[in-house]
Amino acid sequence: MEKKLKLNDGTDMPKLGQGAWYMGENTSRHQEEIDALRLGVQSGMTLIDTAEMYGDGLSEVLVGEAIKEFRREDLFLVSKVYPHNAGRKNIFHSLKKSLERLDTPYLDLYLLHWRGGVPLSETVDCMEELKACGLIKNWGVSNFDTADMKELLSLPHGDQCRVNQVLYNLGSRGVEYDLLPYMRSKGIALMAYCPLAHDDRTRRTITNEPEIRSLSERLDITPEQLMLSFLLAQENVCAIPKASSPQHVRENADTLQIELGEEEMRILDSSFPAPTRKVFLDML
Repeated sequence: MEKKLKLNDGTDMPKLGQGAWYMGENTSRHQEEIDALRLGVQSGMTLIDTAEMYGDGLSEVLVGEAIKEFRREDLFLVSKVYPHNAGRKNIFHSLKKSLERLDTPYLDLYLLHWRGGVPLSETVDCMEELKACGLIKNWGVSNFDTADMKELLSLPHGDQCRVNQVLYNLGSRGVEYDLLPYMRSKGIALMAYCPLAHDDRTRRTITNEPEIRSLSERLDITPEQLMLSFLLAQENVCAIPKASSPQHVRENADTLQIELGEEEMRILDSSFPAPTRKVFLDML
């Protein structure tokens, strides 16, 4: 079962996808990573997120190889442009190289990886040109906090932004204070990266919390599946966990069958409460 959310132009985007950060960099794991991505697509996780930064393009090459056996129209491909390449001088070439590495004629979504020295207005204009040329279906941003989003939406065509990709998980809920509500009010989707935490230590802190372990056991799911289910229960939010082994891919995909009720959400809120004041945006 593939759950989707609707972007503010009516486009359907999968609620659960696959992240490809660090993939493609270890040649000894090449086939295992290819198989994992393919299994993910076959299991309903048809959104794949990558970036020109990841392994200096090696991630895009790996994704391109993994998707060869699938119909392009059945996939939702996302890549990101470096901030220093997000202006008129470089963005057209950057996208061309990304498309070549992915071996695809277009991207479903092209994101500005984070803010840099190129004026936002210039990036927006370029994104709109790429869209008009049919090289991208939509564009968005990444690592933008509330003030950044307000500035973006004040620009001509800034309201064409469809997605903001930010770090968001059960243990890092700062976006819920003002960023996520603001984005919802504007119909802009949040794509959660590091949905299972940004390192093993942080993840263990969350998954070993007694209430989390108890609730996972009662629901007969893993703590990691509980973390993902928390995000999938959020309105206008999608998640892109990385999984480079078949077992983790299957566990992620099975999360699509899980529905959390009010009592489960109350326990999660109690164990890892959202902040009651503005905090800095977490990012990697």
